[in-house]
Amino acid sequence: MQDRSDEVELGRTGLRVGRLAMGTAPLATIFWGNDAGTAERTAARALERGVGFFDTAPFYGLGEAERRLGRALAAAEGQPLPVIATKAGRLLTQGTDGSVDVCFDFSYGAAKRSLESSLERLGVDRVDIVHIHDPDDHIHEALEGTYPALLDLRDEGVIKAVSLGTNSVATAAVFLERADLDCMLVAGRYTLLDRSAAALIDACTRLGVAYLAAGVFNSGVLARPRAGSWYDYGPASDDTLERVAAIDSVCQRHGVPLRTAAVNFPLTNPGVAAVVVGMAAPAEVDENLDALEAPVPDELWQELQGMEMQA
Repeated sequence: MQDRSDEVELGRTGLRVGRLAMGTAPLATIFWGNDAGTAERTAARALERGVGFFDTAPFYGLGEAERRLGRALAAAEGQPLPVIATKAGRLLTQGTDGSVDVCFDFSYGAAKRSLESSLERLGVDRVDIVHIHDPDDHIHEALEGTYPALLDLRDEGVIKAVSLGTNSVATAAVFLERADLDCMLVAGRYTLLDRSAAALIDACTRLGVAYLAAGVFNSGVLARPRAGSWYDYGPASDDTLERVAAIDSVCQRHGVPLRTAAVNFPLTNPGVAAVVVGMAAPAEVDENLDALEAPVPDELWQELQGMEMQA
């Protein structure tokens, strides 16, 4: 079980979360190739192991991830509803032929329609957090549309936290300056390979904004490094694979699996509230929770920090 004593306050939201959240993108068949049965068993295993924080989005499998998480939640009779985060900004529409399409829509009305649809797919009457989803090329529209819609939903008590979900430190910095965020989720920018969010995390801490570190495996290369692994949503270069091999060598000297180091590294920064890790199978739930609970010597972090400074 994930130890509840490891729960932390999520900024000023009043929510308490464990240090590891389940990312649900891999529950989808679309892009990820997961089947419904495995996906639902994965979410069920996470609930069984005490994971109390799930991050999802309409975009993940064009609604598949939300529906499959919802079925797992419905099957977990008697358990309290976990903290749930979803996203707004990519609106799903259904054609007359039953097909589902997705488009960027950061308007005020689209944000509210998106949340209503998410609640229906999830089969729940509330979610706690809504992230503005990847507004990198639509910053003005998101600040004028999605953001005020989420503020109103928070003021009305419909949601508890207004957040941002992005891969871009630059986008995150703009929203941190111009929006009253409760938290933000940034993927792939505070990992063993990429620490470009370090100053952003410091700024979040000063402003009382909870930082969620997603993408801790940088698209997979830090979980299972080998030729053909992906880094930052594309095939890893030879240079990246060499860097990962060097990090892995340090981890091995300290008796720590690379996966364990990757899961725990963001949490060495006191400004990181939790890590969000995508999981596609029940075994991955066990692997990631076991990694979270494994001891990691301070000497490993010190040596890896030295490597970063020399790079």
